[in-house]
Amino acid sequence: MEQTGFWAELAPADRRKLTESATRRSYRRGETVCREGDLSSVVLVLLSGHVRIIAGTPDGREVVVGVRGAGDVIGELAAIDDLPRSATVEALEHLDVLEIPGDRFASLCRARSRISWALLLVLSARLRSVGRQWLDVGGGAAARRVAAQLMQLAVQHGVPRGDDIRIAVPATQAELAMTAAISRESWARVTRDLRRQGVISTGRRQVTIHRLAELRRLAG
Repeated sequence: MEQTGFWAELAPADRRKLTESATRRSYRRGETVCREGDLSSVVLVLLSGHVRIIAGTPDGREVVVGVRGAGDVIGELAAIDDLPRSATVEALEHLDVLEIPGDRFASLCRARSRISWALLLVLSARLRSVGRQWLDVGGGAAARRVAAQLMQLAVQHGVPRGDDIRIAVPATQAELAMTAAISRESWARVTRDLRRQGVISTGRRQVTIHRLAELRRLAG
């Protein structure tokens, strides 16, 4: 597994404890891992593959609000507060995960400070990301949605070209903006900013990702 996110912050002994408490499971592309509103408190650590995080809007639409990859933890909030799932998680490709019962995960967090600290770092990073979106009157939420959608396209349609990933985009800009629940103008503004930062370049029905790690950070 690529050592990123939650998993990267753990000591080998903590990884062993989590693995011993977990069930390893696989999901097919397109399969739902958990659904918004579910009462399950299972915590998942992604071993391989990517998932998209989908939230429902008041008008009934589903919006991709994030993408997670190997090393990330998902479902941790339900284990902490015992409340329903806050979002739907769907496999973007073949997925291998560790599934840890919520009560067991909570017990390990209380018993092993390194696991608690790793989880705190994850939650802190996500909270800071939300804070940046509120402060960014230029549209931080829109930037996250565009980055998440580009990550999804990269997983589903991307072709490696050296250090880059080239995507033949299967929809118009207006259609992509509609799927992300933002305006076409917001989509154009965000992609223009990403081009200026050297994260992507674009052509007719084509996007090339040059800085995948940065795009993934924006999508998180």
